[in-house]
Amino acid sequence: MADDPPRAWTIRVAETRDVPTLAGWRYDFRAAETRAQEPRAAFIDRCVQWMHARLAEPDRWHAWIAQDDTGPAGQIWTQIFDKVPNPVDEAEAHAYITNLYVRPSVRGTGIGAALLHTAIDWCRTRGVHSVLLWAPADRHALYLRHGFVSPAEILELADGAPPGARA
Repeated sequence: MADDPPRAWTIRVAETRDVPTLAGWRYDFRAAETRAQEPRAAFIDRCVQWMHARLAEPDRWHAWIAQDDTGPAGQIWTQIFDKVPNPVDEAEAHAYITNLYVRPSVRGTGIGAALLHTAIDWCRTRGVHSVLLWAPADRHALYLRHGFVSPAEILELADGAPPGARA
């Protein structure tokens, strides 16, 4: 509520002990947008394995968790990826930000923006030239406020099938 005192929160690197919570949030996040095709328990088991494997690759994947006085409050994941080397002045290190999620009860407190800044700052310390993400149209305002733009150079083939191969 508007009259409640602000909550204190911190952001730290996600650890393997956080993975069950993070996987549950991933299900909640995506199942709230689109009807889930996989049972919650099966998804969480699969996602826990995936997250454990990615957290074991800290130079490629990185995740953070926000905590407030009530416990875990949000998460964000970042993946570093490289382009093939270029003999011209063109950036080769890029990053992908994904899975920015804040618990519904603490949205609007600045936790999401702080998680986003944490991920962007981490990318900058690694010499990343550009940061990419996919976001639903109703969330574009958040990212636009933080300097993101729609690039003209990126093309996407969403399902991976070449034209003419689709039924």
